Amino acid sequence: QVQLVESGGGLVQPGGSLRLSCIASGRVFSIYDMGWYRQAPGQQRELVAAITSSSVTNYADSVKGRFTVSRDNVKNTVYLQMNSLKPEDTAVYYCNADILALIAGTPAQNSYWGQGTQVTVSS
Repeated sequence: QVQLVESGGGLVQPGGSLRLSCIASGRVFSIYDMGWYRQAPGQQRELVAAITSSSVTNYADSVKGRFTVSRDNVKNTVYLQMNSLKPEDTAVYYCNADILALIAGTPAQNSYWGQGTQVTVSS
């Protein structure tokens, strides 16, 4: 079974920084697109940043210049460095990845989600 596990969330003051990590475990053959989404209370889940297997990146306009997404293909990990955090960045952050893995003895490609990590920006 494939799992995505996030870490690195927490409480930070406005202007501060956090670094989120998400590691994929299981019988993973290949990881394609990876990304970070967030969902604030009462709002829809939105894309924050994405990175392809060749490290082409894409960002939401609201985080451009402040957040940086990166990945380590050896460690099956994606990161989100968040700088100059604002109160409006407060949300649960979710990791997502398209993964080819061995499932019940058969290779299968699916989209997986992590359990989410809370980021709160407040003074």
